[in-house]
Amino acid sequence: MTNTPTAAPVSPAGAAGPSRWLRSYHPRASAAARLVCFPHAGGAANAFVGLSAALPEDVELLAVQYPGRQDRRGEPCARDLAELAAGVAGALAASPDDRPLFLLGHSMGALVAFETARLLEAQGGAAARLFVSAARPPAQDWEEPDLALVGDAELVAGLRRLGGIPEPLLADPEIAAEILRLLRADHRALLRHSCAQDTAVAAPVTVLLATADPKNSPAQMAGWARHTVRGHEVVTLSGGHFALLERPAESALPVTERIRGDLARAEGAGAPDPEPLADLVRELMLEGLAGRPPRLTTDLTALEAAAGRVMAPEAFAYVSGTAGSGATGRANRAAFDRLRLVPRMLRGTRRADTSVTLFGQRLPSPVLLAPLAAQQVAHPEGESATARAAAATGVPMVLSTFASRTLEEVAEAAGDHPRWFQLYLPSDRAVGASLVRRAEASGYGAIVVTVDATHLGFRPAELDSGYSPFLRGTGIANFTGDPAFRAGLPADADATAAVLRWAQISTDPTLTWEDLARLRGLTRLPILVKGILHPDDARLALEHGADGVVVSTHGGRQLDGSVSALESLPAVRAAVGPEVPVLMDSGVRTGSDVLKALALGADAVLYGRPYVYGLGLDGRRGVEHVLRCLLTDLGLALALTGCASLADVGPHVLANGDLR
Repeated sequence: MTNTPTAAPVSPAGAAGPSRWLRSYHPRASAAARLVCFPHAGGAANAFVGLSAALPEDVELLAVQYPGRQDRRGEPCARDLAELAAGVAGALAASPDDRPLFLLGHSMGALVAFETARLLEAQGGAAARLFVSAARPPAQDWEEPDLALVGDAELVAGLRRLGGIPEPLLADPEIAAEILRLLRADHRALLRHSCAQDTAVAAPVTVLLATADPKNSPAQMAGWARHTVRGHEVVTLSGGHFALLERPAESALPVTERIRGDLARAEGAGAPDPEPLADLVRELMLEGLAGRPPRLTTDLTALEAAAGRVMAPEAFAYVSGTAGSGATGRANRAAFDRLRLVPRMLRGTRRADTSVTLFGQRLPSPVLLAPLAAQQVAHPEGESATARAAAATGVPMVLSTFASRTLEEVAEAAGDHPRWFQLYLPSDRAVGASLVRRAEASGYGAIVVTVDATHLGFRPAELDSGYSPFLRGTGIANFTGDPAFRAGLPADADATAAVLRWAQISTDPTLTWEDLARLRGLTRLPILVKGILHPDDARLALEHGADGVVVSTHGGRQLDGSVSALESLPAVRAAVGPEVPVLMDSGVRTGSDVLKALALGADAVLYGRPYVYGLGLDGRRGVEHVLRCLLTDLGLALALTGCASLADVGPHVLANGDLR
């Protein structure tokens, strides 16, 4: 399919004669694992040459060569995907090579890889993990047209739009004709494929989803969860439908990370089961025995006072301040304090599983970092330090539009760790669209639209100090670094002009639900609406394109005397039903608070001020300390209430779930 020189077919180790199914481009005899890659419809083995070169020395890539490709140009193509899977499974089963086996399929190749994994299991073997790229789940209608009814010119035009095939090949009539022959044959096989909804493999499934893929969406990818009994996650890549192949250096990173993680877990399978709930407690006790108490308090409710002693007074007032008399902030905490958990005994909960799936992505805990603006007021590294701490502890970060570092800088600091982008819709629609495009290109996995701050709340602590970080140029980096924003400035604009333009367009008090619908048309990413307290608003959010909601009082910073977020949560959950992701924030401080929110219907929480206090106290280390304390506390709270996983959590863990 390309002009790349093909490698000679390789035999499985010890097999007699060359394999007609597998090719190796960078043999690594000492590699600890094999990654078998399956091409897309009409594709050939050499599509994976770049990925093979990008993999480290401990992973060897074997590319599947379907019959009818390249040097076997005249050979008939397979009639169905099961025939392809049987050929690959037979070649793999014939090999005495016992290194762990990982399968990766791109587009149609994902179905062949899935069927191959099923055959290997039926024959007594197993794949350690299944990676799928640009592929809808096997039981889902792929909505593919019959390409026999599509003319050559139209089909070539479609291939150009989708990408993945070099233009010189499409421009060559002979090669283009061969490409179309193979593509149509594979699509006939794809259309014949069928799979029951409950068909599953034993291997965990990692979905590699490109943020700009025109054919596949996060909602579609969620269906892969029903086809594995071992866990499912979605990892985002930047680029389009062929991102896996066109950006091999980027796609090799999450693949390698998961292969190495699976190998490490397999090596430790015979070791005694660790007690992760006690890890931090044991660590701190041993440090204390050596005369080294923790640098920061483990009392997450005491961090605010500690930060107030070291942060600049005006910066602390900005972070900690609330609206008016502070009644909403107090109500948020009072709601948590009124709830009582019921401990349960002898449930054998030595290990608590805190993982949760949101929008098809498996996360290690039901905690994300809330979007807090202008974090450079707390520490010079600002959001970059927070992103590194979040990645180190497995907690996704939601980056504020009003960050002091650009979303690209934060994405670089976060690496391949999941992250979301919080959006204030500006009055300049071109700037809003540009921010969304940049978030997509930088690998953010969702858009969180904050709707409760179109008017700034009356905040005495900020007003009394006469302090706004934004008017001093902190917290507007995503605007000053945006081409659409800069286009609205004169060529000789200085920093003051940039701040004034930001103040004019950064928020829009005229927004309506129709603006949410317009945002829905700009992106394929999941959209959550943050700031919901009334069940009718939750319904309206879904009607206008939202995929989830965040129940929030903005940390008590907007309306003084408001209803608390926690007491609003059950009605919002009831309004949207059990399947819609519902998150909440405002007042969450401890692991027990997280558990209470989950018991009342939240899928996860956004954790706010405490981590910024940790940032102000000790930079990245401070944020990590706060998050480790929170997650340890949550795990222990689950175990002590008899819950082995989040699936066990419900109103029954509360003595008074009505908040009275």
